[in-house]
Amino acid sequence: MDLRKVCRLVFTALLLVWLAGCVTVKVDLFEEQKPLKEKVISGYGRDKVLLVDISGVIMETRHRSLLGLGAVTTPGYVKEVLDKAAKDKQIKALVLRINSPGGTVSAADIIHHELLNYKKETGVPVVACLMGLATSGGYYLAQAGDTIVAHPTGITGSIGVIAMKLNIKGLMDKVGVDSDMVKSGRWKDFWSPFRPATPEEKQMMQDVINSYYQGFVEVVALGRKMNAREVRQVADGRIYTATQAKDLGLVDSLGYLDDAIKSAQQRAGLEEAKVVRYHRPDSYRPNIYSQIPDFSWMVTPQFLYMWWPGEL
Repeated sequence: MDLRKVCRLVFTALLLVWLAGCVTVKVDLFEEQKPLKEKVISGYGRDKVLLVDISGVIMETRHRSLLGLGAVTTPGYVKEVLDKAAKDKQIKALVLRINSPGGTVSAADIIHHELLNYKKETGVPVVACLMGLATSGGYYLAQAGDTIVAHPTGITGSIGVIAMKLNIKGLMDKVGVDSDMVKSGRWKDFWSPFRPATPEEKQMMQDVINSYYQGFVEVVALGRKMNAREVRQVADGRIYTATQAKDLGLVDSLGYLDDAIKSAQQRAGLEEAKVVRYHRPDSYRPNIYSQIPDFSWMVTPQFLYMWWPGEL
């Protein structure tokens, strides 16, 4: 390549860099969301059974799906579904189709709270249907159901709490990077990823975990009509097959989604009903939970009602 061509390439590259600094191009990566719309799945008649999907990881916002978590269910989405359902007097029953390993403590607790409020305000029966995977936070949400139906080949359980952090000090040492910290108090850099946790920090974190665990136990005890001691005997973090869960009293019956829908119809006193679900693109934000910004994933400590079978 001669000198003139080299100069032209260098000039072109510099021009592109300069233009990039002077020109801002707005690109919408996601289609603007629109309000939910109803879609009939099966059946007929005026009365309806609403099918609500709880799929993937349960998180405060959808942005975390960009980190490879796949499908995400948020409090904002569930709140929007329940608000729309509450206005439709033809919805006589609700079926939660749960296929989730769990998620954050706060997101699971908010959704559970909203489901209980919906039941209280509308009197509509709720049936939880556990699909292939409904563990930890997914099972937590099922406690809002009047009955729990588990897919015969499904996995559930994993009742407990986990908190994780990355310890990148070894990596920083290898590449020759140090971190400086100025803090107002001894614990202000609690659970820092730039150093190993101290024994005192581990105990503090364990105290928080124990508190969240107690909350999980109480939710299961109330939902399953068991006492706390009975729940703790099965709430050691292990997973269960659907058959094991039924034998332990963690679910009411084994069956498929159509069995859960039939159960919902029976609880609502319906002989016939349409099965409907809500569908829409994903960026419309109509309620308080939709606006929560997300700057924390993998930065601050995350408390999870989630089955995590391995290390990061």
